Amino acid sequence: MRILIAAAVSVSMAFTSPPQTKTAARKGVTRTSSATLKNGKPVEVFTLTNAAGVEVKALTLGGIITSWRVPDRRGQMADIVLGYDDPEAYVKNNSPFFGTIVGRYANRIAKAQFSLDGRTYPLAANDGANHLHGGREGFDKVVWRGETLRGRVGVAFSRTSVDGEEGYPGNLKVRVTYTLTDKNELILEYEASTDKPTPVNLTQHSYFNLAGHGVGDILGHELRINADRYTPVDATLIPTGELASVEKTPFDFRQPTAIGARINSDHPQIQFGRGYDHNWVLARTGAGLSLAAEVYEPASGRTLQVRTTEPGLQFYTGNFLDGTITGKDGRVYRHRYGFCLETQHFPDSPNRLTFPSTTLRPGQTYRSRTVFTTGAR
Repeated sequence: MRILIAAAVSVSMAFTSPPQTKTAARKGVTRTSSATLKNGKPVEVFTLTNAAGVEVKALTLGGIITSWRVPDRRGQMADIVLGYDDPEAYVKNNSPFFGTIVGRYANRIAKAQFSLDGRTYPLAANDGANHLHGGREGFDKVVWRGETLRGRVGVAFSRTSVDGEEGYPGNLKVRVTYTLTDKNELILEYEASTDKPTPVNLTQHSYFNLAGHGVGDILGHELRINADRYTPVDATLIPTGELASVEKTPFDFRQPTAIGARINSDHPQIQFGRGYDHNWVLARTGAGLSLAAEVYEPASGRTLQVRTTEPGLQFYTGNFLDGTITGKDGRVYRHRYGFCLETQHFPDSPNRLTFPSTTLRPGQTYRSRTVFTTGAR
């Protein structure tokens, strides 16, 4: 039986405005009713709190992380992820996948189709001529079953993606768990099985701003990515198939570098993405968790570390945020007010036989682990 491994990530939190001093926390999980969507489906919210007062809130809608409160170097708490106050806003077509589980296939599939075992499967073209993040009604827009985890501060989200959903073959049973530890780790574990061969590529799509959501842009954040190569794209952001060196390019983040240092470069790849919207080929050292990225926000001192079992990391800099979205607390999300670090397999892998395979077959189990660790210095 072939085992497919995905990503694990550990994250540190950012500080909101106005800042609030950390207070004594009650460690554990609370489960409450959040809202009822216009389609009549109820949504619940799970609040995870650790002994240090770090708090993560997630909805049964899309497994969406709506809030992630962490302290800065002075102990002041802030919410470091972008999102909405109203759950209904997440299901609108213009929502940019704030905080959600993405599937069946995270990232882009060229020309909205793929071939598998001699058959071609058409998908929704929801990103120009291409397919993006599972389609028009992917994993982000459905209500999952949620349950608390025994013996740990965590929640499990599960659902079955039925045969033919958004064009994908097979009944895919999916379970994703979020666990918050007293080390300020948020551990994401993905598991899936199928009754027909199908591509699977899951990720978590939180937009981070370690200074606090809606406070300003993320250009001063210092980023390190553990990768010597990346996958260049064409004008539609589909990989060309090349694994190119980052040496002497704006994609070299092997040493901590301000996100904004080269984001307006005239490099053709930067022009295609209107900034960074690319996959890095991680420098892995084995099959287990491996460092993917580290981020530091100088003003607050907040840090975020990402470790994963995935081969790739999509780094996106909120290039399409344009001030038309009003998020939580009435804050307007302007250009480059958030960044994403999406641990995953490479874009368009179903059409690229030279890329690591994303095909899951009956009898196999897809497993992926991602750990976001937050801190401050």
